Amino acid sequence: MKLLYDFFPILLFFIAYKMYDIYVATAVAIAAAAVQTAGFWIKHRRFEKMHLVTFGLLAVFGGLTIFLHDPLFIKWKPTVINWLFAVVFMGSHWVSDKLLIERMMGHAIQAPRPVWVRLSWAWILFFIGIGLLNLYVAFNFSEETWVNFKLFGMLGITFAFVIGQAFYLGRYMEQENSGEES
Repeated sequence: MKLLYDFFPILLFFIAYKMYDIYVATAVAIAAAAVQTAGFWIKHRRFEKMHLVTFGLLAVFGGLTIFLHDPLFIKWKPTVINWLFAVVFMGSHWVSDKLLIERMMGHAIQAPRPVWVRLSWAWILFFIGIGLLNLYVAFNFSEETWVNFKLFGMLGITFAFVIGQAFYLGRYMEQENSGEES
């Protein structure tokens, strides 16, 4: 359910694009992100940082797309968000004793520092790569192909990356458990 809630603006963007055009889809995505952010606050009495960042960037880049009637801005938004995440993950290497990935997953997984460092760098490279891939698709393929990639391609690649990460952690945890039983 949380996955659907988090991807709600992207899904509505896709539907609106298929029914109308990039400008209506962009307006729908901005409104959906506003509803998403407000809904989370109403339910939890706090804001989710990811929703705020996404809404803010969507409002800026989407607003420019609508105001200037130029889809270039909305096409840059996924790249900017992913590169911002890469910077935040990278920054956690220097500003804190605990890496961001460890803060996010450390409650569920106990692993030594080198594992967290590898995972962190994997996420950093992933965010940089998916941002570059978004630009490649946005500037080398049709607008419709980019919209399809934005929903299905980016989601599929992210899902595959998370599954790969789970296998990496699962393999590590199995070694940890077998070492403890000996």
